Amino acid sequence: MTTSNPFFEPSDLPYGLPPFARIRNDHFLPAFTRGMADQRDEVAAITAGAEPATFENTVEALERSGAVLDRVRRVFFNKVAADTDDEIQALEVEITPRLAAHDDLLLLDPALFDRLDALWEQRGTLGLDEEQLRLLERHHTHRVRAGARLAPEQQRRLRELNAEIAALCTEFGQNLRVDTAAAALVLDRAEELAGLPADQIAAAAENARALGHPGRFALALKNFSCQTELAALEDPALRERLLAASLGRGVDSNGPIAVSLAGLRAERAALLGYPSHAAWEVADRTAGTTAAVEELFGRLVAPAVANAEREGAALAEAAGVAEIGAADWQYYSERVRKERFDLDAAALRPYLELDTVLHDGVFHAAGLVYGITFTRRPDLVSYHPDAHIYEVHDADGSPLGLYIGDFHARESKRGGAWMDSLVAQSKLLGQRPVVVNNLNIAKPPAGEPVLLSWREVNTLFHEFGHALHGLFSDVRYPLLSGTRVPRDFVEFPSQVNEMWADWPEVLAHYARHHVTGEPMPAELPARLREAENFGAGFRMVEHQAAAVLDWAWHTLADGEVPDADAAEDFEAAALERYGLALAAIPPRYRTGYFAHIFNFGYAAGYYGYRWAEVLDADTVRWFRENGRTIRESGEIFRRELLGRGGSVDPLAAFRAVVGRDADIGPLLDRHGLTG
Repeated sequence: MTTSNPFFEPSDLPYGLPPFARIRNDHFLPAFTRGMADQRDEVAAITAGAEPATFENTVEALERSGAVLDRVRRVFFNKVAADTDDEIQALEVEITPRLAAHDDLLLLDPALFDRLDALWEQRGTLGLDEEQLRLLERHHTHRVRAGARLAPEQQRRLRELNAEIAALCTEFGQNLRVDTAAAALVLDRAEELAGLPADQIAAAAENARALGHPGRFALALKNFSCQTELAALEDPALRERLLAASLGRGVDSNGPIAVSLAGLRAERAALLGYPSHAAWEVADRTAGTTAAVEELFGRLVAPAVANAEREGAALAEAAGVAEIGAADWQYYSERVRKERFDLDAAALRPYLELDTVLHDGVFHAAGLVYGITFTRRPDLVSYHPDAHIYEVHDADGSPLGLYIGDFHARESKRGGAWMDSLVAQSKLLGQRPVVVNNLNIAKPPAGEPVLLSWREVNTLFHEFGHALHGLFSDVRYPLLSGTRVPRDFVEFPSQVNEMWADWPEVLAHYARHHVTGEPMPAELPARLREAENFGAGFRMVEHQAAAVLDWAWHTLADGEVPDADAAEDFEAAALERYGLALAAIPPRYRTGYFAHIFNFGYAAGYYGYRWAEVLDADTVRWFRENGRTIRESGEIFRRELLGRGGSVDPLAAFRAVVGRDADIGPLLDRHGLTG
């Protein structure tokens, strides 16, 4: 096993694609063990050198280190998210604290920091180019922020905190997977699902079969609060059950973990010299200060609530009740949209078949804007049969990278939608990118079409925007590659890519009836855009409620954290404090299933979606109004921003595209919040 471990040598497959056909679960632990040992030895060799520190023998040598660990780490955590099993979950529990300790070893190594610190002090005399200077700054800043200047006793406590946080984040994620699966609603009769389109009922039957309930129907929960089926289900009692199941996930299992994580993060922030975890996080993001984030909340919350209250009044009138309930909001929203805009969301689905949306929509838009092309590679083996591999070529025909699309929900996959990188682009290492998109679209019975909702179409375009950020990376150093940018900037390119979903030329190319091939009726897109505006208040409020909930947990000072059983009370008080305690609009994520902040890397960063949307909305206006062709604009956006990764200041990259600082006006207009 030692000599045949596929992680021990670089892959000989195209683009360094991991050799999934050869990878077994028992390869992971030996590869992690060797990978960490190799990198420790490589760093020891850097610091043991008799020669004074240079950029090449210290910074570039550090960038070259850890090849085995990087290969196994990327594949393993992709498997954790997209195709896990009991063995993998047990290994995740074991390996996560070890990885945290290993990362601390590299970040807190005093001899390595001394060399980097010396180079940083001499940076003006080293003759470094822009990217080299950025790389040196990032390595130096990461270590200062990680505690490299703390006293040894403080560093000892810091390592303990990091290990505890890593272990609890893993436990939170594993609990959530179990709780979400257990909360699926299993029904006996198709009639109970009255209102759902036939293809969704068929998917519910297939889901029940996959879960071991043949002949029944299962509604599996998505990772957010308001389940999409609430818009169609006719039975109000079933709507109540579905929403209650969604909102109740993780209360008992993950509430205490969230409290513990908030406390540990607050203690760590204090140790590092910051008043809160949020203050520590935003200091290295484009927001810069907690005051800047609070100002954004102040600009958005009150008008969003006012907008949502107007929507709620219209829904209550349509329902013939004094006040609309949370379980009924989406249902009556669809009724109002149909009445006001003559638009039935279910009627859109036959025109939005997955493969057509992907090939004739997402890929077609990428060709129009950037000139790239995609070719299916069935000869290459992926990590799961549902994950399909495409080779990507540039406009001149030169090879660019690989794209993997894995779009179906399954029991072994966590909820949500995301992009990941299996191979990071780097000129130093001679690597081209291999990126993967994951969605969670219900899989219908074999042979049946996969029809999407409009929300799912937008999600596909969004996640593909992240993929483009990885595919277009054109940097020398791995640390600066692709999406290695601040958390409150990373969502910007993906949100920009959503614009192409309803761009007339793109929409006309993919929105065709899956049976007849007829194009979507010409009047539907305009009505769709009008109908989308009704509901902007709800969407903004649910998102802002989640953002302030994240913010409240992570602006706590050390010692201010509530008792372990008080997570729900804390959540309620936080929403009340920010003016977002609307019974009819729950946060997009509640504490018990807020995986972004308690399992992934978005702690004190969920505000970043709106922060980045300021840039996004302004960039969409630039695309529409700059007087250039789409292709010319795409080249500028790619060259000045997408291709630069983290090699430049992100806001400088934005200014290089648009020509000025961002204006919040287009965002306010987009959500009907002007004035």
